Amino acid sequence: MGEGPVPILIRDGRVFDMARVAPTVSALIASGIRSGGEPLGTIEVLAEAGLLPPIDLQCVKACGVTFAVSALERVIEERARGDHVAAAGIRSRIEAVLGGSVRSTVPGSPGADALKQTLIDEGMWSQYLEVAIGPDAEVFTKCPVLSAVGQDAEIGVRSDSGWNNPEPEVVLIAGPDGKAAGATLGNDVNLRDFEGRSALLLGKAKDNNASCSIGPFIRLFDDGFTMDDVRAADVAMTIEGEDGYVLEGHSTMREISRDPEDLLRQTMSEHQYPDGFALFCGTLFAPTQDRNEPGRGFTHKPGDVVTISSARLGTLVNRVTTSAQAPAWTFGIGDLFSNLARRGLLPA
Repeated sequence: MGEGPVPILIRDGRVFDMARVAPTVSALIASGIRSGGEPLGTIEVLAEAGLLPPIDLQCVKACGVTFAVSALERVIEERARGDHVAAAGIRSRIEAVLGGSVRSTVPGSPGADALKQTLIDEGMWSQYLEVAIGPDAEVFTKCPVLSAVGQDAEIGVRSDSGWNNPEPEVVLIAGPDGKAAGATLGNDVNLRDFEGRSALLLGKAKDNNASCSIGPFIRLFDDGFTMDDVRAADVAMTIEGEDGYVLEGHSTMREISRDPEDLLRQTMSEHQYPDGFALFCGTLFAPTQDRNEPGRGFTHKPGDVVTISSARLGTLVNRVTTSAQAPAWTFGIGDLFSNLARRGLLPA
């Protein structure tokens, strides 16, 4: 967060500095990925030196409630009003009413309309179910340009949050035309108590210092890695606490309710992104296991190590701290262009 991002290209396990080809990642994606550049070494050597997030001027967008399980958990948060103690009882009642109906419903379909009416009649309708099975996806801005953190960085939760969790996700990297150029991994940290009290607190629940992790690299689409590989991606996550606590979770893109191409299309609806954008696709992971007291569910503690991995996208590791204690975000857009100018990388 204190140095200028350097665009790199990975081919056959070797890393190339692409700054002379395109001084920013945005320019590299916008102009089409090209070969060339200065060899930097292998992925292993570079990773040991620490990595910035592999984006720079892209907007960081995110889609919520794209999996049935996460939809149910958001409804539970809403009805519990952010109270994790009340969540367990509410979860049982909602699951008894809904069963597997949400999981089998195609968003925006006639079947979704019929389910919506049934839920309204039962007094169970929610704004979260609207974006889960309605025609319009939830798309929001996760964090400002250049504020994300990368591999091995500390990741932050608000110091005044008492109920929160990681959200391991596949992140698409799209160009100005809205077409994906590749994919990576991300942690869309979530404050369940804040968002549960009111959906209008989404910005405060999602956008805080060091609350967005992306990396370790962008895997570019080619003949060996396509959008179909994203659709079939499995994402594993492990949380290891300094207190000896271990939680393992698993998510699969096969269970997503909205196709990734549809999420890209909805993000581009009546909006433009001249530098492209990064798009979190949502998560199946919603931990309900108790960490300490029975019925209180899971929440982070400082020092937790979160490891997110996928076979085709690598491994993203971050240690949890509070947003107040994480290194302050000080390197902005002005700093980036001053940095590029000093290195003679800005074209005339």
